[in-house]
Amino acid sequence: MLLRFTKMHGLGNDFMVVDLVTQRYKFNSQMVKRLGDRKLGVGFDQLLIIEIPTDPDMDFRYRIFNADGSEVEHCGNGARCFAQFVRDKRLSVKKQLKVETAKGKMLLTIREDRQVEVDMGAPILAPAEIPFIASSQQVTYMQQVLEQQLEISAVSMGNPHGVIVVDDVHTTAVGELGPAVQSLDCFPSGANIGFMQIVSEAEINLRVYERSVGETLACGTGACAAVVAGRLRGLLSERVKVNVTGGALEVFWQGGSEDPVIMTGPATNVFEGKMFI
Repeated sequence: MLLRFTKMHGLGNDFMVVDLVTQRYKFNSQMVKRLGDRKLGVGFDQLLIIEIPTDPDMDFRYRIFNADGSEVEHCGNGARCFAQFVRDKRLSVKKQLKVETAKGKMLLTIREDRQVEVDMGAPILAPAEIPFIASSQQVTYMQQVLEQQLEISAVSMGNPHGVIVVDDVHTTAVGELGPAVQSLDCFPSGANIGFMQIVSEAEINLRVYERSVGETLACGTGACAAVVAGRLRGLLSERVKVNVTGGALEVFWQGGSEDPVIMTGPATNVFEGKMFI
């Protein structure tokens, strides 16, 4: 069969996006791995799939697969690309989309300037729900990593994150510390590990080492988790510019336990493709 797809990126976090509303195909993990290979396949950080929702109140169902074939709960950069793809392909003319995900419902707003605003929902801080193993909920947790003590914030934005404040993201050994923190016993499902440098109350620099992917040029949920962690530690204001390797995002969080985190940023088309499967 012939399968149409679009290659997109959100600040360098790149995706293969497939419409399974007007097409029919069932992906398995082996096929995802083959397609995700940057030398032998299309190449991507994640595969994004648009499907008909199971909930009649939702506009679409949104599924995410890492390049290793594993399905994951959430991807903020992917959500922006998802929304722009739906509009570009005229699957919907709505400016606001209600989307069904593995972790619940999500609201996406497409602005006139093609920036996409994503309501990421309220952050999850209860250790058991992240999941994170701890005797009680705290703002930070001390952990021994590679013979040093690290102060880690644990946050879920639909997927688990650990956030560490560093002096300079450019000199931090992300490739060494990322997988070491990720594999700690306190993160039973693994985690995306963010390294955050505070520039000011309204600006941070961020690098993220993602589960099953490694370091990426951008991580939307990681940007949200970092701002939540910084706000809880009294380091950041409500609206923060988050500089990632691929560009900049804006994250807004009022700070209440039930307040949603709002992330705004671009989504870019790279090319259209079709392949025989």
